[in-house]
Amino acid sequence: MVGRRVAGVTVRHPRTARLNASTDEVETRLMGRRFESLARHGKFLVADLDDGQRLIAHLGMSGRFSLANPDTESPPHTHVVIVLDDGTEVRFIDPRTFGFLAVVDEDEIAGSPIARLGPDLWVSPPTAEELATRLSGRTAPIKALLLDQAIVAGLGNIYADEVLHHARIHPLTPGGEVGPGRAGALAEAMTLVLSEAIEVGGTTLDDLAYLLPDGAAGENVDRLAVYGREGEPCPRCGGVVERIVLRGRSTHYCPMCQV
Repeated sequence: MVGRRVAGVTVRHPRTARLNASTDEVETRLMGRRFESLARHGKFLVADLDDGQRLIAHLGMSGRFSLANPDTESPPHTHVVIVLDDGTEVRFIDPRTFGFLAVVDEDEIAGSPIARLGPDLWVSPPTAEELATRLSGRTAPIKALLLDQAIVAGLGNIYADEVLHHARIHPLTPGGEVGPGRAGALAEAMTLVLSEAIEVGGTTLDDLAYLLPDGAAGENVDRLAVYGREGEPCPRCGGVVERIVLRGRSTHYCPMCQV
C-alpha cells in the first residue's frame, strides 16, 4: 500500500464518512493521492498522503481491512473500496458501522479524535510513575479513564476489564485513588494482557463482530478471566464474576479480589 497511488475510490455508506462532510468529499480528497506511510496510534490507523493530508481510520467494534483481487466478490458490509494503481483493492468491511474513514488536512487534524490521544500503549507503555501522575486527582472511575484513550491509547472494553482484574482493582475506583503502588500493577497488567491477546490474534466473541483481516477468528476468548463471564467463578479466587453497566459499557469484575 505504501508508495501506491489511489486509482479509484468508492465510499458506499455515509456513516463511514461521518467525520468528513460527505462520502463525495472522502472520495475527492483520496483520488489520485499516493500513500507515503502507514502507522497506528492506539486504535487508529494513520496514513500520510503525498499532498500533506492524512487518512485516519478506526475499526470500531466490527471493522476490518482486506487486500483483494478486483475479480473477487466483495463480502457483505463492504463500505469502502480503494483501488490502488496496481489494481489491488483495499476494502473496509464493517457490519456495525461503528468504524470510520476520514481524510483531514493539518488544521483539521487538531480537531480530530486523534489529537487528544495519550501515548500508544503498545509503543510507549507507561511506567508506574507516569501512570500515577496521569491518574492523580482524577475522580472518574478507573474503568472509564482507561477507555477514554487520553490517559493511554489502545485499550478497549474487553481488555480494560481484563487489565483491572489482573491488577486487582475495582472498576469503580476513582482514578486518583489508584495511587503509585497499584499504578505499577496496572501498568504491568496493560502490557501483559495486550501481549497475550495479540499472540493469539485478539478476541473474537460469539457474534463474530471482530475477525482478522483474512477472516479468521482470534482465539483470546478462551483466556478471558472476567469479560463475558457473569455468574461464573473467578479463575483466581473462585468468587462469582459480576456485571455492571458503567457509562453505557458492560463491565465485568470479581467483587472478591478486585477491591
